[in-house]
Amino acid sequence: MQPTVQRIHRMGLVSLVFALSLGISPASADIVAVVAAGSPIGSLSKTQVIDIFLGKRTRFPDGSDAVPIDQTEGSVARDEFYLKLAAMSPAQVRAFWSKIIFTGRGAPPRSASTVSELEKLLLASPNAIGYIDRSMLDSSFKVVLAL
Repeated sequence: MQPTVQRIHRMGLVSLVFALSLGISPASADIVAVVAAGSPIGSLSKTQVIDIFLGKRTRFPDGSDAVPIDQTEGSVARDEFYLKLAAMSPAQVRAFWSKIIFTGRGAPPRSASTVSELEKLLLASPNAIGYIDRSMLDSSFKVVLAL
Protein backbone atom coordinates (compact mmCIF):
# COMPACT_ATOMS: atom_id res chain seq x y z
CA MET A 1 0.00 0.00 0.00
CA GLN A 2 2.80 2.43 0.88
CA PRO A 3 4.59 2.21 -2.52
CA THR A 4 1.31 3.01 -4.33
CA VAL A 5 0.79 6.18 -2.30
CA GLN A 6 4.39 7.25 -2.96
CA ARG A 7 3.93 6.71 -6.71
CA ILE A 8 0.75 8.80 -6.69
CA HIS A 9 2.50 11.63 -4.83
CA ARG A 10 5.47 11.44 -7.19
CA MET A 11 3.19 11.55 -10.26
CA GLY A 12 1.36 14.56 -8.84
CA LEU A 13 4.62 16.35 -8.13
CA VAL A 14 5.94 15.62 -11.63
CA SER A 15 2.67 16.91 -13.14
CA LEU A 16 2.85 20.09 -11.07
CA VAL A 17 6.48 20.76 -12.03
CA PHE A 18 5.66 20.12 -15.69
CA ALA A 19 2.68 22.50 -15.62
CA LEU A 20 4.73 25.21 -13.92
CA SER A 21 7.54 24.81 -16.43
CA LEU A 22 5.06 25.44 -19.25
CA GLY A 23 3.90 28.63 -17.56
CA ILE A 24 0.39 27.30 -17.01
CA SER A 25 -1.38 29.36 -14.40
CA PRO A 26 -4.34 28.00 -12.44
CA ALA A 27 -6.24 31.27 -12.74
CA SER A 28 -5.80 33.58 -15.69
CA ALA A 29 -7.96 36.20 -17.28
CA ASP A 30 -8.06 38.01 -20.62
CA ILE A 31 -8.35 41.57 -19.31
CA VAL A 32 -9.49 44.66 -21.20
CA ALA A 33 -9.60 48.26 -20.00
CA VAL A 34 -13.08 49.71 -20.53
CA VAL A 35 -15.16 52.86 -20.32
CA ALA A 36 -18.90 53.28 -20.74
CA ALA A 37 -20.07 52.74 -24.32
CA GLY A 38 -21.16 56.40 -24.55
CA SER A 39 -17.86 57.80 -23.30
CA PRO A 40 -15.98 60.13 -25.66
CA ILE A 41 -12.72 58.38 -24.75
CA GLY A 42 -11.26 56.31 -27.59
CA SER A 43 -8.27 54.05 -27.33
CA LEU A 44 -5.54 54.54 -24.72
CA SER A 45 -1.97 53.30 -24.51
CA LYS A 46 -0.74 50.84 -21.91
CA THR A 47 1.26 53.64 -20.26
CA GLN A 48 -1.73 55.98 -20.13
CA VAL A 49 -3.96 53.34 -18.52
CA ILE A 50 -1.48 52.23 -15.86
CA ASP A 51 -0.56 55.86 -15.07
CA ILE A 52 -4.25 56.56 -14.44
CA PHE A 53 -4.60 53.55 -12.13
CA LEU A 54 -1.38 54.35 -10.24
CA GLY A 55 -2.35 57.99 -9.74
CA LYS A 56 0.43 59.35 -11.95
CA ARG A 57 -2.07 60.79 -14.43
CA THR A 58 -5.41 62.34 -13.50
CA ARG A 59 -6.65 63.27 -16.95
CA PHE A 60 -7.43 61.53 -20.21
CA PRO A 61 -5.60 62.74 -23.36
CA ASP A 62 -8.55 65.03 -24.22
CA GLY A 63 -8.07 66.87 -20.90
CA SER A 64 -11.12 65.46 -19.12
CA ASP A 65 -10.77 64.04 -15.60
CA ALA A 66 -9.94 60.33 -15.40
CA VAL A 67 -11.68 58.37 -12.64
CA PRO A 68 -10.18 54.88 -12.26
CA ILE A 69 -12.33 52.11 -10.79
CA ASP A 70 -10.42 49.09 -9.48
CA GLN A 71 -11.80 45.63 -8.86
CA THR A 72 -11.55 44.24 -5.33
CA GLU A 73 -8.20 43.21 -3.96
CA GLY A 74 -7.60 39.51 -4.49
CA SER A 75 -9.74 39.23 -7.62
CA VAL A 76 -8.19 37.40 -10.59
CA ALA A 77 -8.95 40.36 -12.87
CA ARG A 78 -7.16 42.84 -10.59
CA ASP A 79 -4.12 40.61 -10.16
CA GLU A 80 -3.85 40.05 -13.93
CA PHE A 81 -4.42 43.73 -14.70
CA TYR A 82 -1.54 44.97 -12.54
CA LEU A 83 0.72 42.07 -13.47
CA LYS A 84 0.23 42.59 -17.23
CA LEU A 85 0.26 46.39 -17.24
CA ALA A 86 2.74 47.32 -14.53
CA ALA A 87 4.53 44.01 -13.84
CA MET A 88 3.41 44.37 -10.21
CA SER A 89 2.32 41.53 -7.94
CA PRO A 90 -0.59 42.07 -5.53
CA ALA A 91 1.93 42.62 -2.71
CA GLN A 92 3.78 45.24 -4.78
CA VAL A 93 0.52 47.08 -5.54
CA ARG A 94 -0.35 47.13 -1.80
CA ALA A 95 3.14 48.38 -0.94
CA PHE A 96 2.93 51.07 -3.65
CA TRP A 97 -0.37 52.42 -2.32
CA SER A 98 0.75 52.17 1.32
CA LYS A 99 3.71 54.41 0.50
CA ILE A 100 1.56 56.91 -1.45
CA ILE A 101 -1.04 57.09 1.33
CA PHE A 102 1.59 57.37 4.08
CA THR A 103 3.34 60.25 2.34
CA GLY A 104 0.03 62.00 1.66
CA ARG A 105 0.54 62.04 -2.10
CA GLY A 106 -2.70 60.34 -3.08
CA ALA A 107 -5.29 57.65 -2.56
CA PRO A 108 -5.95 54.40 -4.40
CA PRO A 109 -8.78 54.19 -6.94
CA ARG A 110 -12.30 53.46 -5.80
CA SER A 111 -13.06 49.75 -5.86
CA ALA A 112 -16.04 47.88 -7.33
CA SER A 113 -16.81 44.51 -5.75
CA THR A 114 -18.63 43.07 -8.79
CA VAL A 115 -18.71 43.58 -12.54
CA SER A 116 -22.30 44.86 -12.27
CA GLU A 117 -21.19 47.45 -9.69
CA LEU A 118 -18.34 48.43 -12.01
CA GLU A 119 -20.83 48.75 -14.88
CA LYS A 120 -23.07 51.03 -12.78
CA LEU A 121 -20.11 53.24 -11.82
CA LEU A 122 -18.95 53.47 -15.44
CA LEU A 123 -22.43 54.33 -16.69
CA ALA A 124 -22.82 56.98 -13.98
CA SER A 125 -19.66 58.82 -15.05
CA PRO A 126 -18.33 59.34 -18.58
CA ASN A 127 -14.91 59.94 -16.98
CA ALA A 128 -14.72 56.54 -15.27
CA ILE A 129 -12.40 53.79 -16.51
CA GLY A 130 -12.21 50.21 -15.32
CA TYR A 131 -11.13 46.77 -16.44
CA ILE A 132 -12.89 43.44 -16.81
CA ASP A 133 -12.37 39.97 -18.19
CA ARG A 134 -13.09 40.01 -21.92
CA SER A 135 -15.76 37.33 -21.41
CA MET A 136 -17.82 39.87 -19.41
CA LEU A 137 -17.98 42.42 -22.26
CA ASP A 138 -21.41 43.57 -23.39
CA SER A 139 -22.78 46.57 -25.27
CA SER A 140 -22.54 48.85 -22.22
CA PHE A 141 -18.71 48.83 -22.39
CA LYS A 142 -16.20 50.25 -24.86
CA VAL A 143 -12.74 48.69 -24.91
CA VAL A 144 -9.99 51.33 -24.73
CA LEU A 145 -7.09 48.89 -24.30
CA ALA A 146 -6.82 45.15 -24.85
CA LEU A 147 -4.01 43.67 -22.80
